[in-house]
Amino acid sequence: MPRHQLPGVLANRALRRVLTDDDGAWWVTCFAVQQRFRSIGVARALLDAAVAHSEQHGATAVEGHPVDTDALKAERTSGSALFTGTMRLFVAAGFSEIGRTYPSRPVMRLNL
Repeated sequence: MPRHQLPGVLANRALRRVLTDDDGAWWVTCFAVQQRFRSIGVARALLDAAVAHSEQHGATAVEGHPVDTDALKAERTSGSALFTGTMRLFVAAGFSEIGRTYPSRPVMRLNL
């Protein structure tokens, strides 16, 4: 969905410090994958589909706010804490980090 249409992104002060105005940027909000289907590539398929859909509808970039699991202090992270995806997932799909809102929360972008 176009980022400029998402009140939750627009109202987030930490994200506003990282993001520039870009009406062509679309945003990946979250991934909902049942536990039994995790770790088999479903999230990657969803991300790839989101990128393709965004591009087909005129997006110039796709962004997201995943979790950098390597920067977390906890040894184990629950699946529910990863609903925005992982940095590893976004990097594998060709996204680059453009900033951070918190040490474990990068903002990722893929220019189309």
